[in-house]
Amino acid sequence: MKKREVQASVKDELLIKRRRSQMIRGAVALFKQKGFHRTTTREIARASGFSIGTLYEYIRTKEDVLYLVCDSIYDQVATQLMKDLDDKGNTLESLKHGIADYFRIMNDMQDEVLVMYQEAKSLSKDALPYVLKKENEMAAMFVQLINRCIANGELQLSEKEAELVAHNIIVLGQMWGFRRWALRKQYTLEEYIDYQTDLLLSGISKGSRSELFRESAALKGGTR
Repeated sequence: MKKREVQASVKDELLIKRRRSQMIRGAVALFKQKGFHRTTTREIARASGFSIGTLYEYIRTKEDVLYLVCDSIYDQVATQLMKDLDDKGNTLESLKHGIADYFRIMNDMQDEVLVMYQEAKSLSKDALPYVLKKENEMAAMFVQLINRCIANGELQLSEKEAELVAHNIIVLGQMWGFRRWALRKQYTLEEYIDYQTDLLLSGISKGSRSELFRESAALKGGTR
């Protein structure tokens, strides 16, 4: 599925990027406060710091702004995870770095993530599948990091288990954004990253799985 292009009448790519970043910041605050449907493009333009005429030089519809909000999240995650995939050092350390980087992005973009999940239903039928596809691509990048650990002998997981672990990482990162109001009473962001990473990796490490297998086998043997 190709990237859904948002049309602009301006040709300067750097200016387009800067103006759209302003739009995203202004729109996220409004969508969070009022919701997508009750927010007008004129309000988005005002919150972005320019006129309604200028706004329409960079987008065509209000939905374009919501699409840009969603896409900006995935672009930042993908950029950072590609750096971790390019890391040729210790693979388990690369996975740990990937988890930490992802959690930090979810912290920095918690308003965008909240808006995306609340308002993605407002995207058109051609835009929504693309957003869902990007979510799966994000998980697939973690699968790549996990598979490198499997190939290196640091983890022992089936293909289905690796995919499930990747989706667990995605959800755990988003949980910090959705429930930070409660979690921050007990954990700093870095503590949350450390605890969740330790819990996750201790549950899927080769030693832990071997012990679990032995206990399961013993229980089965005792019931025969």
